[in-house]
Amino acid sequence: MRINPLVSEWINLAARWAHVFAAILWVGSTYFFTWLDGRFEEAARTAEGKHGEVWMVHSGGFYVVEKQKGLERLPPALHWFRWEAATTWLTGMVLLVVVYYMGGALVDRDVWDVGAGTAAAASLAVLAAGWVVYDLLVLSPLGKNEKVFAAVAFMLVVVASYGLTRLFSARAAYVHLGAIFGTIMAANVWQRILPAQSRMVAALKEGHKPDEAHDARAKLRSKHNTFMAVPVVFTMISHHFTSAYGHEYNWVILSALVLAGWVAAKFIRRA
Repeated sequence: MRINPLVSEWINLAARWAHVFAAILWVGSTYFFTWLDGRFEEAARTAEGKHGEVWMVHSGGFYVVEKQKGLERLPPALHWFRWEAATTWLTGMVLLVVVYYMGGALVDRDVWDVGAGTAAAASLAVLAAGWVVYDLLVLSPLGKNEKVFAAVAFMLVVVASYGLTRLFSARAAYVHLGAIFGTIMAANVWQRILPAQSRMVAALKEGHKPDEAHDARAKLRSKHNTFMAVPVVFTMISHHFTSAYGHEYNWVILSALVLAGWVAAKFIRRA
């Protein structure tokens, strides 16, 4: 199905604008809280295990933040960070539909000679499969060993990179790996992080002590999101670099760039 080029261009503009801005808010808040956790860990090492306070200055004001390990009482107002993730993913899907499903950029008949509908169905199946495989991997015993989990995850990235370049156009393959990461990140927020935190709040409302295991599981998923964010940003702009996705070994380059993104995220988390 094709849509009027002028209409498509305006939808593309609006969706891309909203997508980039929402992603800035989402990734920014994610790394801000990661930075805060790092400062509290430093304070705990120098203050006999107490988290203490973090003082900041910004926009002409001074801010002090104190971390609570768990909920002992329900605060008057609890601010949730959720809609940035939903908006980023939804606008990303709009772009995927407009540019790739309807725009003709998904199929390369020299790679896989199928119709646009079949390719779009394969695309949606790939996104769903990416979340299912990741989620099962985290829930498995492998999820408890960070180094083993990272090694297995990277091997799956290599397999996915190779497979995607054998399903879609080279440009679409790069974007789809980013879409897999983005889908996992959004699902982490809405299917794992927010429900865990909601259960802690619900327990407090019922007069019970919240289970700190929920907090640990949510924090692990949030940590994974910080590592996926850097490669996602690259895949968002990858269509500008034909030397990468147009190369004979584009899947090797994509895998290497994901690994480079993970290394960069490791350093950013320490900053």
